[in-house]
Amino acid sequence: MSASTREEGSDVPGAAAASRKPQTPTKSVSSLLEDAAQMKAEGNAFYREKNIRSAIGRYHRALMILRGLDSNVMTSLKEFGHGLPPLTAEQEAALRNTQVDCYNNLAACLLQRESVDYARVKEYSLRVLQLQPGNTKALYRAGVATLEMGDAQAAKEYLIQVCKEQPNDANVRKHLQRAEEKLHKEIQKEKAMYRGMFASSLKSSSGEGSFLGVTYRE
Repeated sequence: MSASTREEGSDVPGAAAASRKPQTPTKSVSSLLEDAAQMKAEGNAFYREKNIRSAIGRYHRALMILRGLDSNVMTSLKEFGHGLPPLTAEQEAALRNTQVDCYNNLAACLLQRESVDYARVKEYSLRVLQLQPGNTKALYRAGVATLEMGDAQAAKEYLIQVCKEQPNDANVRKHLQRAEEKLHKEIQKEKAMYRGMFASSLKSSSGEGSFLGVTYRE
C-alpha cells in the first residue's frame, strides 16, 4: 500500500469520523432567505420591463435556493448529515411567502408568452394552492389554464371560488361565463347524441317488427 493511500485511509486517526461529519453550510439561513428574496425582486423588475425570459430565470433561481431550506424536501436528507438548523416560525413563513410569490409569478410569466404552456401554468398554480389553498391569483390562473385545456367543469369550480372573493372582477366573470357556455354546449351535444342513438334504436326495432310481420303473413 502506498503512503498516499495510507494517508487517505483509516490509518490516520479520526479520518473516517471526520468524513462523516456534517458539512458546515457556507451561508446562514437568514442569508439564503435574503438571497432568494433578492432573486424574486430582480425577477419582478424584469417582469415589469417585459423581459419575461430573464424574470423566469430569476424566479427559478429563487426557488432553487429555497429548496435547500424547505423542511418538506430536506427531511428525507437528514440521514446524510444536512447541516442547516431548523427554521424558526418567522423564517418558515418567509420561505413559504417567497415560494408562493415565485410560483404565482412564474404562472403569470407563462401567460404572457405568445405560445402559452397551460399545463405548466396549472402546475405552478396548484403548487401555490398547496401552500395557500385560498390564493385567488392561483385559483384564477388554475381556472383559466384548466378551461384552455378543455376541462370546463373543473375550471368552473376554480373560478366560482374566485368569484366569491372578487365578485366584481370582469376577467373572472368573463372566464366563468366561458366555462358555463362550454359546459352548456357539451350538455346539449351529449343530449343530441343520446337522442340520435335512441332514434336509431327505434328505427331498428320497427324494421325488425315489419320484417317479422311479413314473415308471419307468408
